[in-house]
Amino acid sequence: MEVTDLKKLSPKKGAEVFYEAEEFSERLIELPPGGEMPSCEEDNYVSFYVISGKAVVSVDDEETDLQEGECLTTEPATMGMETEEGVRILGIQVEKG
Repeated sequence: MEVTDLKKLSPKKGAEVFYEAEEFSERLIELPPGGEMPSCEEDNYVSFYVISGKAVVSVDDEETDLQEGECLTTEPATMGMETEEGVRILGIQVEKG
């Protein structure tokens, strides 16, 4: 068992993996106001849980607004993210078997 206090974690480059196993990883994503995560091809299943703030997340050709307390789960896809006011997100990636 491992407990991580996400309130004390501060990512150095916008995202920091804080737990990694063969099949999945957990990371904290933190974007400042006006920040973005450029589109990238993701080979894994992904779940984003918004801890605080808001973001627009693109998955392939669709966009959705995510707010504090909401969770997005998707199959492998091309993904990107941007925020006007800043956002902290728990991201979980699960390997596609």
